[in-house]
Amino acid sequence: MATGSADSAAHRGPGAGRARHHGGRPGHHCRLHRLAPTGGVCYFCYFRTFCFLTVHISSSSPAPALTRPPELVVPRQLAIFGAGGLGREILVLVRQLNALRPTWELTGFYDDQPPATDLIHGLRYLGTAHDLNATPTPLAVAVAVGSSRSRAAVVGRLTSPWLSFPTLIHPGVSTESFQHLHIGPGCLITQGCVLTTDIRLGRHVLLNLGCTVGHDAVLDDFCSLMPHANVGGAAHLAEGVYLGTNATVLNQVRVGARTVLGAGAVAIRDLPADCTAVGVPARILTPPVTR
Repeated sequence: MATGSADSAAHRGPGAGRARHHGGRPGHHCRLHRLAPTGGVCYFCYFRTFCFLTVHISSSSPAPALTRPPELVVPRQLAIFGAGGLGREILVLVRQLNALRPTWELTGFYDDQPPATDLIHGLRYLGTAHDLNATPTPLAVAVAVGSSRSRAAVVGRLTSPWLSFPTLIHPGVSTESFQHLHIGPGCLITQGCVLTTDIRLGRHVLLNLGCTVGHDAVLDDFCSLMPHANVGGAAHLAEGVYLGTNATVLNQVRVGARTVLGAGAVAIRDLPADCTAVGVPARILTPPVTR
């Protein structure tokens, strides 16, 4: 988890939220971006995908004005691991973020299985995880792998100290400080998702298009929600749970680690770890199907 966040792991641009980066006091350098802008607020920290270390200041304090010229903002380099369908969707997400504010300089795709073409929507295929680990400079990586197990395995292979895993959140998804969301690094939250309040997402959680997550829900590391999956209030998905398209976990239901809930299934009671459940209500299959 991102232990440095107070109420939210992501915040909006000027005027939308009142937050300062740690070390952003007047006359001090921002420890993340090595800048000391006027008023002590790091301009990079206006980018919701950059800053995870925020402390919220009084609502009576005015939001700091962005006075630096836009050309001083240098986008960070970002690569996408996963050159399949989800990778192309994450490419769209990054370009949607850049359309709002030039946050990321896309370098290319990586995948351990080379795609059919070296050019994907204008972005080059650059190699495998081994090549990515050989990068000699800092590089952000979005791991666009839909399977919970496979995504965890990829992250385990990306061991270079130069690599980091930013959280990417569609600009239309509300993640305000008053929602009290705790979002870990490497999460991918796409268009149409709704998160209410007091929700905790672990590392590398994937929320595909149109998912909903209710109050007090907990989604542990590497959980994957396919389009329009729903998690009820106070539900708990253990590490690596995979919810298929339109699957639903009702309020207060716990789903065990690495369990797969099939498309359209509804979990009305707790499910154990390492199983596959389908249907309405969800019933366990034997043997399980891994995802």
